[in-house]
Amino acid sequence: MADYAQILKTATDEAQDFINNPSRLDQLLADLESKLADVPAIGSTLSELPVTISLVKSWIKKEYQVSPKVLATLVGAFLYLVKKKDLIPDSIPVIGIADDVAVVGLALKFVEPDLKAYKDWKAQQ
Repeated sequence: MADYAQILKTATDEAQDFINNPSRLDQLLADLESKLADVPAIGSTLSELPVTISLVKSWIKKEYQVSPKVLATLVGAFLYLVKKKDLIPDSIPVIGIADDVAVVGLALKFVEPDLKAYKDWKAQQ
């Protein structure tokens, strides 16, 4: 059985590396947007991804502030979607994307109040 604490630490460290390098983070967002073009619509879980991408882009531009935990959660979810290290490979029809949706769903649940605040802020702009 995998050491989940170590996996989480490794993922958090990798997310932090991206957060500390805005140009690298911007490339990750571009890769994510490209990948989303190939993903079939799966309920409302993935429908919030454009908002999360926008939130991180606003953070990169220093237009919007968000807590480090929220940023790490979102970047970690983005990395999971873009990287080829899935629990279930995306090449397996239907269930290959299920783990991606689960990870994104958990991340979005965690940052739900922050996404609402960002949407409200964005609507006022």
